[in-house]
Amino acid sequence: MALVTSTEMFKKAYEGGYAIGAFNVNNMEIVQGITEAAKLENAPLILQVSAGARKYAKHVYLMKLIEAAIADTDLPICVHLDHGPDFETCKSCVDGGFTSVMIDGSHYDFKKNIEVTKQVVDYAHDHGVVVEGELGKLEGVEDEVKVAAGEGSYTDPDQVQEFVEKTGVDSLAIAIGTSHGAYKFKPGTKPQLRFDILEEVERRLPGFPIVLHGASSVPQDFVKLINQYGGKMPDAIGVPEDMLRQAAKMAVCKINIDSDLRLAMTASIRQHFVEHPDHFDPRQYLGPGRDAIRAMVRHKLVDVLGCNGKA
Repeated sequence: MALVTSTEMFKKAYEGGYAIGAFNVNNMEIVQGITEAAKLENAPLILQVSAGARKYAKHVYLMKLIEAAIADTDLPICVHLDHGPDFETCKSCVDGGFTSVMIDGSHYDFKKNIEVTKQVVDYAHDHGVVVEGELGKLEGVEDEVKVAAGEGSYTDPDQVQEFVEKTGVDSLAIAIGTSHGAYKFKPGTKPQLRFDILEEVERRLPGFPIVLHGASSVPQDFVKLINQYGGKMPDAIGVPEDMLRQAAKMAVCKINIDSDLRLAMTASIRQHFVEHPDHFDPRQYLGPGRDAIRAMVRHKLVDVLGCNGKA
């Protein structure tokens, strides 16, 4: 199996009422944990690479790891640039073998967002690569993406059709109440996604694949585990998984997952060092970290996304 675009994945997901998991990768153990889970569940897969991950691990290393994952699993895998900040970064990823890129022009005004996004679309499509755009602005922090509380904005359904038609994007990330990072809502509050916005977007763009960023569920078991073994993470409430399941049954074909993976791996490693303070071999603690990611991804594929058995 070779690298694929997300086009056929999204078509099947839209028609089947499920979503594809887009999991962020940074090193070998994360790639292995994700792809092993997808193999066990026979699930299609998007591996996402942020600009920060490319800087940390280097583009060539990540691509070789993903190539190895394809050889090991024989799964259809799409490799996607998450939150491409500019044309140059997107072009570099297209030229470097990515099959999908996101250009995040959400910090621009509407007209400029269209202009920048179309530039990326024109180049990517000429090279057989698909493009995700974004309308609306999510609060929170994810690598270089930083939007302070109160500065986010919901997607305006009145703009989506014009944006898609003028840019030619293949999928659209929208803002309906999710946010980047682990700390989404204060304890005692009730998280609520704006399904009315999603429904209106779906009405205006029938059959068009929609993307949710900032959709981590922040498993409290892992937060407690981290704190039990010396961490100082505040209580947090993520996006309830039943809401994500509902979104996946609608127009949402891709759901991004990153913070959940970080929490699972960090909790496992912290626990390992407390229980085995004399260990110094990285394999001794990265192995359990990989296992924790595999378990987390299997849960997401089956219980949240519903894409198990769809590869």
